[in-house]
Amino acid sequence: MAESLVQIFIEAVERYRKPAQFMRKLAGGWESIPADRALADVESLSLGLRDLGIAPGDRVAILSENRYEWAMADIAILGLGAVSVPIYPTLIAEQCRYILENSEARAVIVSSAAQLDKLHSIADQLPHLEFMIPIDPARARAAKDHPFEAVLARGATLRAANPGAFRESAAKLGPDTLATIIYTSGTTGEPKGAMLNHGNIAFDVDACLKVVALGPDDIQLSFLPLCHIFERMAGLYAMVRAGVTIAFAGSIDSVAADAMEVHPTVLTGVPRFYEKVYARVMENALAQPPLRKNIFFWGLHTGTELARARFERRRPSPWLAFKARIADRLVGAKVRERVGGRVRLCISGGAPLGPKVMEFFFAIGIPVIEGYGLTETSPVICLNVPGREKPGAVGPPIPGVELRIGEDGEVQTRGPHVMRGYYKNEAATRAALLDGWFRTGDVGRLDGDGSLVITDRLKDLLVTAGGKKVAPQPLESQLKTSKWISEAVLLGDKRPYVIALVVPNYSNLESDARTRGFSFSDRDALLALPSSRALIQGEIDRINAGLSSFEQVKRFALLPRDLTQEAGELTPTLKVKRRVISERFAAVIEGLYPAGPAPAGP
Repeated sequence: MAESLVQIFIEAVERYRKPAQFMRKLAGGWESIPADRALADVESLSLGLRDLGIAPGDRVAILSENRYEWAMADIAILGLGAVSVPIYPTLIAEQCRYILENSEARAVIVSSAAQLDKLHSIADQLPHLEFMIPIDPARARAAKDHPFEAVLARGATLRAANPGAFRESAAKLGPDTLATIIYTSGTTGEPKGAMLNHGNIAFDVDACLKVVALGPDDIQLSFLPLCHIFERMAGLYAMVRAGVTIAFAGSIDSVAADAMEVHPTVLTGVPRFYEKVYARVMENALAQPPLRKNIFFWGLHTGTELARARFERRRPSPWLAFKARIADRLVGAKVRERVGGRVRLCISGGAPLGPKVMEFFFAIGIPVIEGYGLTETSPVICLNVPGREKPGAVGPPIPGVELRIGEDGEVQTRGPHVMRGYYKNEAATRAALLDGWFRTGDVGRLDGDGSLVITDRLKDLLVTAGGKKVAPQPLESQLKTSKWISEAVLLGDKRPYVIALVVPNYSNLESDARTRGFSFSDRDALLALPSSRALIQGEIDRINAGLSSFEQVKRFALLPRDLTQEAGELTPTLKVKRRVISERFAAVIEGLYPAGPAPAGP
């Protein structure tokens, strides 16, 4: 195993010498960045930061969208023995202030003028913050502002004078050197800074690569936030370690167009990304003329049969294998073309992936390998083994990781992947670590072949007034596969029954209403249409059909707007903040619990 994350990068550059170690999209098209240039950029930036006075142990924040310079800055900071502190660019100024203050960051590498403005609005509250380094050209407004290009140029001069300086610094790093403090977005309370050593993340990289094979012929399209440990470990360091070319997407909105240009072989995404792809493909299929629609669903059904044989470890019959080849030519291959035509593997993490969505991707010929973990575990704990995938399960523990099910069904883990603790928060560290075992807060069980099945978050479990426990996340995932539903939040803790707050897919709902000849002036009028409620009720009935009475959604309300990160309702990884939702829509919720007995049925 590598001693440090910087060693992973240096070894990969020397081993592969790729003409396209990284790729980025510029105004004139895609630029390939050779491995030697990437190393030179990292060395120059690192020495430039050292020239500013950044020393081992100092915290340096990165406030930026996913881009080449993010990866470059991270490795440069680590090469000094300093500690990188990633910050989501979607956070508001006050949230950024808390992280910068708590971490006592001396410098921030910031992407744009807009992000720099955010920092300037809070700079007078941050006495430890000495340097703000904007990547994009921005007008210097204070002595603290140091243009990225200027820092890089100064470092390049120092590098020319002493070519071995960066490696001398990097050689002092060990597995126990603190690499990063990552502030958990948290669905409740203030964020906590998880401290991860170089050895934590390097171990996770090597353990995951023993399960999933990647190589120098692969190209990954990177679009998730690098400030999230999943993309940083799996989408950056594991890819670099395996010699994969990393192409940074122009933005999250340009992924489909970028894929058509880059032709990636590997994608890493969160379940919401895969859910949106699934919904878009199904919506498009339903809009096709009858013949094309019938061919699509025949092909999908055939692909699903083949996928289920794989999941059940059955050899498909000769007839099914023959049909599947035709179905793939008519349907699967055409869908794959929309993501560049070469994707051979997708990796999913960050939240549970709905079995129906996973089955769909296998049916169209794109295997999705689902993993499970948390920021505090670097992050991967479990990972499905290719060829042994199982929808609804996240696979066995990766090599070298221990796993057990504790009280109340809580998943607990121990091993080299577990964090050092929470920064300046001993009480939270003691609560999370029990004799070396990290308490995940997730509820799960191990199935017959040792794969972990996550059923819900311990804190998210709904315990009804009758004492019945309901796991909301699997039901929410089922609802979100509907073309009519964008978001669903189930509530009912200490209440007589379960309810749902539903954000409709307004585009599809509006299209349906117009097709039916209904007129409406705004969203409120649209939601008031009987057809709108009927469509959502149909989806509620669909999931209720397979549930016990106490699990069924008895009432629901339609929300007139999307849930957003800006409103504090979603985490940066798009997980619902259930407590915030309960407070924000308290009046709506109370209206779903009128006086009197609970509804008898769905």
